[in-house]
Amino acid sequence: MHGNSARENRETQSAPVEVAGRLEKAMSRESNMHAGGESDGCVLPTKCPNNSGQPLAEGMEGRQPTKENIGQATAPRTQSRIGELSDLLGVRKAARKDKRTQFTALLHHVTVNLLRESFYALKRGAAPGVDGVSWQEYETDLEEKLADLHSRIHRGTYRAQPSKRAYIPKADGRQRPLGIAALEDKIVQQAVVTILNQIYEEDFLGFSYGFRPGRSQHDALDALWVGIMRKKVNWILDADVRGFFDNLSHEWLVKFIEHRIADRRILRLIQKWLRAGVSEEGKWSKTEVGTPQGAVASPLLANIYLHYVFDLWVRHWRKHHATGDMIIVRYADDIVAGFENRADAERFLQEWKDRLQKFGLELHPDKTRLIEFGRHAAENRKLRGEGKPEVFNFLGFTHMCGTTRKTGRFIVKRKTIRKRLSGKLAELREELRRRWHQPVSEVG
Repeated sequence: MHGNSARENRETQSAPVEVAGRLEKAMSRESNMHAGGESDGCVLPTKCPNNSGQPLAEGMEGRQPTKENIGQATAPRTQSRIGELSDLLGVRKAARKDKRTQFTALLHHVTVNLLRESFYALKRGAAPGVDGVSWQEYETDLEEKLADLHSRIHRGTYRAQPSKRAYIPKADGRQRPLGIAALEDKIVQQAVVTILNQIYEEDFLGFSYGFRPGRSQHDALDALWVGIMRKKVNWILDADVRGFFDNLSHEWLVKFIEHRIADRRILRLIQKWLRAGVSEEGKWSKTEVGTPQGAVASPLLANIYLHYVFDLWVRHWRKHHATGDMIIVRYADDIVAGFENRADAERFLQEWKDRLQKFGLELHPDKTRLIEFGRHAAENRKLRGEGKPEVFNFLGFTHMCGTTRKTGRFIVKRKTIRKRLSGKLAELREELRRRWHQPVSEVG
C-alpha cells in the first residue's frame, strides 16, 4: 500500500479472539457486496416488488442496504483456517476504508487450504479442458496435487494452458463460443477470484448485478421493476454491448486492475490466463483481445472492465448531466436505462457510444433501441394515433406496460420471452415423445 511494507494490506486484521465471532458472517460464500453501499446506494429489493407500498430510502432502483447484510457460514474448524479468514477479512476492511488503496501483497493468501476450497467449489460435472482431466480424476491424491500446484504458483513456474473451444446454441440460432479452461487453471482462477472479490465487492456499484456473490438475475429484474414503478420513467434504453467478451482490451483491463492491485505476481497470473490462447480441434490460436466465456475468472474481469468503462462514468453522468429521473440496471454486458426525458436518453446514448469507442467496444445495433415506456406511454401513443407501447426484453423476460385489474393503475408486466418458452416446450415434447412407450411410473 502506497510505499508501506509489502504485507501491510493485512494491517487491519484483529486478534483471533476478536475475529472468530465475526468470521461466520464476514467470510461466507455469499460475500458482502452490500456493505459499504454508500458507493451507489441502490441495492436489490429484499422481496418481490409486487408488494410496493414502502418508500425508497434512496432515490434509485432499490433500497438502502444495511451495513452487515452478509450470508452465514459454518464456523472455522482450525486455528489456521481462522488465521486465513482473518487475513482476507483484513483485505476487505482495507478495501472498504480507502478506495485508493493499492494492494501490494496478495499472493500469500493463495494457500493450500484456499486451493482445496476452490477445487470443491468447481462444478463436478463440467467438461474437461485441453488437459482432459475431470474433477473426479483430479480428486485422486488431491493433497499431493494441490501441494505441487501451490509450490508452482509461488515459485513462478505455474503455466496457464490454452482454453478448449466449445460451442453452445444461442436463442437466435447462432453458436456461442466458450473457452473451457484446464482443471488446474480453474482451481487457481477460483482462488484468485476469491481474494479479489474481497476488494472489488467493496468497489462495485449498486446497479451492477451480473456474476456477483449473493446476486442473481431475479434481483436485477426486481430492481428494474422497482425503478420503473417508483421513478418518473418515460423512456427505456435497452442496450447490449456487441461481442463484449470477445473484444475486451487486455491492455485496458490490466490498467484498470492496476488501480487497485499492485502485486505483480497476481497481475502476471491474470496476464497468463489472458494470453494462454485457445485450442480448437488441436490447433492453437493466440488471443490478443477478449476473455473466454466460460472461464472462472472471466465474469470478475468483465465486471472490473465495465466498472471503469461504464459504471463510474454513468454515475457521474446521472449526477451532473441528467435533467430528470434516471435509472440503471446492468447485468454483465446487458444494460437497461430508464429516463424521464427523451432528450436525456438521446444525449446519453450518443455519449455512451463515443465512450465505448475509446475502449474498443460498441453497442449492438440490432439489440440497442430507445422506446417510449412507462405510466404515460399508452396514453401518449393513443393521442398520436399509434398502437400499444413497445416492449423490451431483459434477462429472459419480455417487459410490457400494463394496468391492474381492479384500479386500472399502471404496472410493469413481464412474461417469459416467446422464443425461449416455445423452445423449451419443443424440447419437452421431444422428450415425452422419446419416452412414449415407457411406463407411467418412469415418465413421471
